Amino acid sequence: MKIVDVEAMVLDTGKNYSDPNEAAESHGVRFVSLIKITTDEGIVGWSDIETQPHVGKAIVEAPSGGAIGFESIKSALIGEDPLEHERLWQKMNRYLAYYGRQGAGIQMISGADIALWDIAGKALGQPVCKLLGARYRDKVKVYASTLFRPTPDAMKAAVAEYLEHGFRAIKFGWGVFGYDLKQDIALVQAARAEAGPEIELMVDAGWYGTSYANPYKPRPLRDWIKLVKALEEADIFWLEDFLHPDNFAGYGEVAAHTTTLRLAAGEQLAGYAAFERLAQEGRVHTLQPDLSRCGGMTVGRQIADLAQRKQIDCVPHAWLTDLLKAASLHLNAYCMNSLYLEYNVSSASLLNTLCVEPITMHDGYVSVPTGPGLGVEVDEKMVEKYRVL
Repeated sequence: MKIVDVEAMVLDTGKNYSDPNEAAESHGVRFVSLIKITTDEGIVGWSDIETQPHVGKAIVEAPSGGAIGFESIKSALIGEDPLEHERLWQKMNRYLAYYGRQGAGIQMISGADIALWDIAGKALGQPVCKLLGARYRDKVKVYASTLFRPTPDAMKAAVAEYLEHGFRAIKFGWGVFGYDLKQDIALVQAARAEAGPEIELMVDAGWYGTSYANPYKPRPLRDWIKLVKALEEADIFWLEDFLHPDNFAGYGEVAAHTTTLRLAAGEQLAGYAAFERLAQEGRVHTLQPDLSRCGGMTVGRQIADLAQRKQIDCVPHAWLTDLLKAASLHLNAYCMNSLYLEYNVSSASLLNTLCVEPITMHDGYVSVPTGPGLGVEVDEKMVEKYRVL
């Protein structure tokens, strides 16, 4: 079996992110990046990628410059055996060595890697988790992943809505959070008051701003440490992604002041070495690799193994389409201990409808796909409807 085509696609949902000051659900990303890898036997692998899709498409399709290190993903994969995904990961890493070891380059490598695992599962008639080597569970608890609302009353209304839909865990993130300590505490306290003691609540602070006029969030470590106490009093499960991704020492300093609160981070990191530093220097309690950004399923498994050795948790970041949900479910099934699947509840018309059979939540859980590969089928009519490049 040989790879005959590697196609990068840009889909447009037609609507930008909403204003974070609105008391409403986020629409989600406007542009979506997809990779489709086709073999000479007609087996096709898919992945979505959380990146800048127009940049990603160029990385996949860039013309040859005649030198290793400046090549494209397509040139690395055409004619290769897709079952050799470990060797192909190393080849892509070297083909993009001068410009792609971080950022959009490694993100597109991640997508290609996931698509190769999808092909392998389909070729062998096995779900990806079995190829990883373990299926410890058939279902995974989910948390509703949403934006902070701007007022305590709006927070209470949002919590009530998610509980009505059956969620037993909720994560509020970004938006208005992280600028005013008193407001942050008031919003969290309102959510806890509405949720009651049995519902797990998480906070995703975000390390940069959401306003074009002010893209910064310069809160000092001492104030984050001060916030830790308030979050623990509200029984918040974890605080996520609140410092610059490379500030490993900062995470370690805040971690020293936690007792019940977990620190979680990693969605914007790539490569095993970065996650090893996050675990050792950052002393975080939950590693959060995004499989479409960290290096794909190949690196994701390494990170899960690291978490197991450290006896900390691994919870994949999965805020995109059902393709990423499916890939993350397989990693969750592989993990000896699994906490959650991140469940994107954004209102975008595409993000939860890209696949023929959407991944749905029942009683707070989602089933691990049992079909070959990722176990989901892309609805190519939806792809053509939204595709612009």
